[in-house]
Amino acid sequence: MPALQVYSTLSRKKEPFPKKPGEQVTMYVCGPTVYKPSHVGHMVGPVVFDAVKRYLVYLGYSVKWLVNITDVDDKLIHRANEAKTTVKELAERMTADYFDCLKKLNVTGIDAFPKATEHIGDMITTIDGLIKKGFAYPAEGDVYFNVSKDDDYGKLCGFDPEALEAGSRIEVSGRKKNPGDFALWKKAKPGEPAWDSPWGQGRPGWHIECTSMAQRHLGDTIDIHGGGLDLRFPHHENELAQSESASGKPFARVWMHNGLLKMGSGKMAGSVGNVLNVADALKHVSGEALRFFILNTHYRSPIDLGEWDPRDPKSPTLPPGLENAKKAHEAFVRLSERFDRVTGKKFHEVAVPGRAEDGRKFLLPEFGEKYTRFREFMDDDFNTGGAVGVLFELITSLNRLADGAKLEDPAKADANGKAAFEEGTTLAKELGQILGLFFELPKADALGDDDKIVGGLMQLVIELRNNLRAEAKKITTKDDPAKKMLFGQTDIIRTRLTELGITLEDRPAGTTWRVG
Repeated sequence: MPALQVYSTLSRKKEPFPKKPGEQVTMYVCGPTVYKPSHVGHMVGPVVFDAVKRYLVYLGYSVKWLVNITDVDDKLIHRANEAKTTVKELAERMTADYFDCLKKLNVTGIDAFPKATEHIGDMITTIDGLIKKGFAYPAEGDVYFNVSKDDDYGKLCGFDPEALEAGSRIEVSGRKKNPGDFALWKKAKPGEPAWDSPWGQGRPGWHIECTSMAQRHLGDTIDIHGGGLDLRFPHHENELAQSESASGKPFARVWMHNGLLKMGSGKMAGSVGNVLNVADALKHVSGEALRFFILNTHYRSPIDLGEWDPRDPKSPTLPPGLENAKKAHEAFVRLSERFDRVTGKKFHEVAVPGRAEDGRKFLLPEFGEKYTRFREFMDDDFNTGGAVGVLFELITSLNRLADGAKLEDPAKADANGKAAFEEGTTLAKELGQILGLFFELPKADALGDDDKIVGGLMQLVIELRNNLRAEAKKITTKDDPAKKMLFGQTDIIRTRLTELGITLEDRPAGTTWRVG
């Protein structure tokens, strides 16, 4: 198999991954400023890098992954004042919402969530060191990083510091020596959260928070630094500059930036007012289907929800992109259900390999080809979009195999076909789990009371329909009115359920139902 290649924003090219399987990989991904409920865009980074970690672990790496929580910031202060609450209360409530969203989208690989307010001492130490080295200067209670002292400032984005104008995504202040200088420490204002420091009461700037938390927990040089494309400048550029100036060492070996969520011709953003909160999306689509939607695109590309505006009452319930992903994801779920029917085993209890293996042998050559191509896509800069495409091909092949070998009919099922189907479906599960996709419907104990009632009523409807069909089949005269009436009733049941968005599927082993 080819070696893992990863695109780094710093070098602007794909490079061999700097570590070997068996070694530890450290990964830091910028997390949210917790002042509003999480929207779908907030989940792109966590889902992408959760898949990155899963694949690295599959290859044999040990991965330590941190996502920070920014719980003190201008946005938080402003929002807390609007809501007539405290910054602490608002941050804790929105952090809980963020954690709940991660759980529902199967983001399980994050090892720690350091909070900015728990690392103020580390930030003060880092800032003091930058002042002593001549990279920063106090100014009337503020402290600024002097970009003119950093010879390679702008190397992440390729920006010329002298070309940056004050006010262009940069804080304006008459205390600065240069327009591009950025705040490491901010003088306290009345009513704002503040901490004691050598420069007076105040709070940290945004950029220094990530530097101090990353270096405190992962060391001066980390292997992967990730975040959204919109964080390249000023946040990551400034983070890189202050980190390397403080330590004298490279800050990150690989800089990975995920594409942003698009809403038709523009991006989804709270400032625009076109956001889709995760909690609202999950009323209509499963967390796994939402995860599938994100991973169905290469992480460096924009993820398009399609033309949709929640402010327009004529807009559909879900954006077109998410509606399409929901339907596509159902193909994976139906495969797991078919496995249960064909094999008599539980798909979700089947054990699969947890580590990559070169030269694997399969009953059918096409399974080996799919396994190889899946890994080639993932080795090529974690191309989850291509990997998902291979999974679709595998599922199509498995359904074709099940149909051709008549595996749904116990009296006609081909034994060799059944063995191949079981092996191939187990492979599909293995590859799905690398992406954090488990092909699951909600478990019975996780369903709400309403869901359980619907499930029970559907089972009752199916039993009544089956009874009507059985009675009709007892009547041997083809044109008997009673026979036509009974079959007519079963047709009415199917038609009305279809109108409600419920599909019945009749098979030799029995009738099942699904939404859609």
